[in-house]
Amino acid sequence: MGKAGGLQQVIRIDAPYISQKGKYPTGCESVSTVMLLRFLGFELSVDKFIQDYLDCRGFEMRDGQLYGPDPRECFCGSPYSEDDFGCYAPVICKALKKFFSEAGSISVDGRIRENTEIQENVGKTVWEPVDETGTPMNVLLKRYIDDGMPVIFWACIDMREPIIGPEWKLLDTGEIFTWISNEHCMLLVGYDDEGYYFNDPYEGHGCVYYPKQLVEARHRAQYGMAVGLRRI
Repeated sequence: MGKAGGLQQVIRIDAPYISQKGKYPTGCESVSTVMLLRFLGFELSVDKFIQDYLDCRGFEMRDGQLYGPDPRECFCGSPYSEDDFGCYAPVICKALKKFFSEAGSISVDGRIRENTEIQENVGKTVWEPVDETGTPMNVLLKRYIDDGMPVIFWACIDMREPIIGPEWKLLDTGEIFTWISNEHCMLLVGYDDEGYYFNDPYEGHGCVYYPKQLVEARHRAQYGMAVGLRRI
């Protein structure tokens, strides 16, 4: 509701909720992305998203040194493993681009249909992912939430303090990469004057609410990463 008679502004989008508990211990990015796709009307499972669209790469030991992937290029390990890590916004953008490019015919409301139904739309997409890393919160809210569109959003698990490390050498370059632990991804679905609402897949939390200052600090700790979708 808008401000009137002393009431604070509250905007909260009703988006489908999926928990990562149990099957997807490090799959917060995938689960949050599928929540957004289901909000748009796409019938897609988390497993299909991971198996068909998410680029994943494992770790290996070389001469006693741990080598691993670049989270800006692929998921580090497996979303099914509690011992693995995660991925950054460019990986989710790439997965979404692949999903939309393979969706076939898509109706004007964003729902997948058989190619025979709308032949003129074959090969076209309705939605385009946008890497909004570094975009100020007020801009994200105006660009997406105020327009009724949730945002894939990185912060920290339960808004805990970020922890520097562990680190590994990147598989392709040998460069040292340092992971920021407690990394977490949720679906931003709303806000009011004091805080933000998220569909949080962690431990079946459901829709959670955190103070603005805390959220923004944890968001900055994870490089201010976010992914939005715009109609094209």
